Amino acid sequence: MVKELLGKKIGMTQVFQPSGECVGVTVLEVGPCTFLEKVTYPTKTVVKIGYGSIKEKHVHKPVLGYFKKLNQTPKRFIKEVPVDPTAPQDALTPGKDLTVELFEKDFVVDVTGVSIGRGFQGGMKRHGWSGQPRAHGHTSHRRIGSNGANTDPGRVVRGHRMPGHYGDATITVRNLEVIRTDKDKNLLFLRGAVPGATNGYVVVRKAKVPRRKKIIQEPLAGKKDKKDNAAAKKPQAKK
Repeated sequence: MVKELLGKKIGMTQVFQPSGECVGVTVLEVGPCTFLEKVTYPTKTVVKIGYGSIKEKHVHKPVLGYFKKLNQTPKRFIKEVPVDPTAPQDALTPGKDLTVELFEKDFVVDVTGVSIGRGFQGGMKRHGWSGQPRAHGHTSHRRIGSNGANTDPGRVVRGHRMPGHYGDATITVRNLEVIRTDKDKNLLFLRGAVPGATNGYVVVRKAKVPRRKKIIQEPLAGKKDKKDNAAAKKPQAKK
């Protein structure tokens, strides 16, 4: 079985748990993804899946020929995803639809998407700088100030943070809890935020790195216990 599915971001909303807790969730439409073909490389075997239909007139002829060769309708979003080597390989047949049933409630997933582009931004918004003084008479408030080094090396160090293009980057948010699944509408409700704008394409996979276990601290000892422990550790004077 595949380890990843493709989808798009629908938006955010709130759901109530059976305990009455109100949880902010991101709604994703995951699938149905169509299994296109299996690709074998010298070191690994992957499968190609496609998501979202698109009209033939909007597809380039070489890409359209690829889909006609596979006897499949054109897809808007295509990706090679790894497969679970322990799962039976006969379960994947060309043309089979993969749905949100891959992810169940209480699963932990990683979501990859493209963040919202914000264009050219200054250093304060791009890097979180605090800025210059805002008192009367000061002429530099949101400017970056001096960006050079000392006499040695006497130049701007490579990699120095500067104003520039901000956003529109591939970001992966890890360990998002699956709150609810809607198999009829292929919806996935995740606790927390997902990168990207509404209707942006995302890749959902089972979490690679498990969550860290919470460290349970022992209750602090009372004042009386602390005094007894200190007295026991204090070396006794020789008579």
